[in-house]
Amino acid sequence: MIISHLKFESKHKGITATILVAVMFLLFITACEKKKKDVVRVAFDPEKSYTMKALDVSTLISDSGITRYRLNTKKWLVFGKSAESHWYFPNGVYVEKFDTLFRTEASIKADTAYFYDKKGLWKLIGNVEVSSLSGEHFETSLLFWDQRSQKVYSDKFMRIQQAERVITGIGFESDQSMTQYKIFNPQGIFPVSESKQDTIKQDSTK
Repeated sequence: MIISHLKFESKHKGITATILVAVMFLLFITACEKKKKDVVRVAFDPEKSYTMKALDVSTLISDSGITRYRLNTKKWLVFGKSAESHWYFPNGVYVEKFDTLFRTEASIKADTAYFYDKKGLWKLIGNVEVSSLSGEHFETSLLFWDQRSQKVYSDKFMRIQQAERVITGIGFESDQSMTQYKIFNPQGIFPVSESKQDTIKQDSTK
C-alpha cells in the first residue's frame, strides 16, 4: 500500500502525527475489507455425495498381486464417506473373472450394480446374466456375489441354460466359478428349444 502527497498543516507536530497515523489505519482497514471473499457453505451428505467419478471405464483389478478381474462400465461412482462405503454403477457393469492362467472363468453383466468394498460383496440388479467356463448361461433379476466366501446366490427366479436343457427355479447358490450350484425350489427342466419368453412369464406371474 502506497500513500503519497499527504500534507497536514498544524501548529502542533504531535497533532499532525496523530492524524497521519489515524488516516493510514483507516486506509489499511478499507484495503483489507476489499480483499475479503465471500465463503459459500455447501452441505455435504456422505450418502448422496460421491468421492470419485469415472466415465467409460475399462480396467483390470488385481487380488494379492494377481490380475483376477476385468471391469467395464459407462459410469463408476465411489461413495467412500457413506456409512457403508461402496461403488455404484448406475448404467450397468460387465465383469470378467480370470483363473490363474488368465482364462475367463466366468463373466457377469447387469443393468445396475453395487460393490461394498469393505465386505467384498457385489449386488447385481436387473437383467443379470452370468456365463461360466463350462458354457452354461444363468439369468436372474437379482444376484449377490460374495468374494470373501466365494459364493454366488439369489432368492429370485433363476433360469439356467445348459447344452441340452433349461432349468428354472426360485433360489440359487453356487461357487463363484458357477460350476457347482443348486436350485432350492426347482420349477422344471425343459429342452433348449423351450421358449425363453415362457420362463420369463412364469417369473412375472409369481
